[in-house]
Amino acid sequence: MHDEEEALDVGVPQSEPAVVRGPRVVVAVDGSAGSKAALRFALEDAARRGVPVEAVIAYRVPAEMWVDFHGIGLHELDRLRGTLRSQHEDKVRAVADEVARGLAGPPPDVQVRSAEGSPADVLIRESQGADLLVMGSRGHGGFHTMLLGSTSMQCVLHATCPVTVVHSTEARRHRLRLHRERQEQQRGGVGELSQTGPPR
Repeated sequence: MHDEEEALDVGVPQSEPAVVRGPRVVVAVDGSAGSKAALRFALEDAARRGVPVEAVIAYRVPAEMWVDFHGIGLHELDRLRGTLRSQHEDKVRAVADEVARGLAGPPPDVQVRSAEGSPADVLIRESQGADLLVMGSRGHGGFHTMLLGSTSMQCVLHATCPVTVVHSTEARRHRLRLHRERQEQQRGGVGELSQTGPPR
């Protein structure tokens, strides 16, 4: 889960698995470069602490399914939720296996969880009782002075455990590109002013 994801809440989860409690490192995973960097950090930190990792992904039932809710019925909607949950958990397991292969030592136990809801709501809920919440950052969400996106900011403010936001190489490249573009715009503005001369 990157920190710029925003979506409209459409419905309330009906049957989510029980939330894991106890010492653990919770990490947001969505397959992006930022979440892979966060997962690597979480695995290494959990190995040092001797605790498991809970790799979490948020998902939503597509909005069009809610429009057709009366046509498909509750049973079909529950079946769809189960399919989405399973698909997202498979995605997280594949990413966790990939990242774990790159570690120097043995990885900690990884528990995979997918939950319906917005990324911020899911992560804040999952942070209860955790040692640490780790998430990746893709950058600025359009505001070059902000190092945290909306989801990261909500988690930093509302999670019930310490939060670490890992800036991946992808995020650093994005910040550098924005910085260079800003400098070029500023130089262009100065150049225009010097060519036209001071106002009279």
